[in-house]
Amino acid sequence: MATSRSAHKWVYHFTEGSAKMRDLLGGKGAGAAEMTRAGMPVPPGFTITTEACRAYLVNKGKFPPGLWEQALAALKSLERKTKK
Repeated sequence: MATSRSAHKWVYHFTEGSAKMRDLLGGKGAGAAEMTRAGMPVPPGFTITTEACRAYLVNKGKFPPGLWEQALAALKSLERKTKK
């Protein structure tokens, strides 16, 4: 999902994550990913990484390169999956 503007991956769908990625996805993001992997009824979704949060804070409230585009792509993917 990384864009040409940024080779860094800031956004992960629940289907891409796992409990082992807790440091990257945060506790809730890793938990949602793990429940998805286990086949539990979790609505489709995505997590913006803890790295993105730190970069946002370091950059004084500016999104890191590629984050906005990756978030929009993730939203479009959810719209396709949910038909909404």
